[in-house]
Amino acid sequence: MSIQSRRERERAEREKLIVTAARELAEAEGWEAVTTRRLAERVEYSQPVLYSHFTGKDAIMAAVAVEGCADLAVELRAARTAAPDARRAIAAVSAAYMAFADRHPALYDVMFSQIVPLPFATPEAPPALQAAFGELAEAVRPSRRRPRR
Repeated sequence: MSIQSRRERERAEREKLIVTAARELAEAEGWEAVTTRRLAERVEYSQPVLYSHFTGKDAIMAAVAVEGCADLAVELRAARTAAPDARRAIAAVSAAYMAFADRHPALYDVMFSQIVPLPFATPEAPPALQAAFGELAEAVRPSRRRPRR
């Protein structure tokens, strides 16, 4: 293994640690409690190390939102594909969406209420955002529904 790939892996692990710490702190105390100082203490790195990974709290929040969208997409896909028909798929996806919001209020907040520097509804949107919204769109796509008889 090369030194560069080891460094890249270590960098990705630090970023994951920071994002996880932010997510946990927000779920426990709200987004107001998430500061770079508190995150630095929690992950046992200096604030300059955090800033070497993220430009600030907004960028960390955006990373948490992307991770949350990936999690949401998995749950919505599971609900949609487990449903026996299109009508029940809509209900299952709706229930999964609401259950996700109930289980992860701070995560839901950063995904849909906080202002984060993410491009929504554009081709530049991160794949996780596209996947989450794609699952919602797939559940309500007209071609999936059959007319009533």
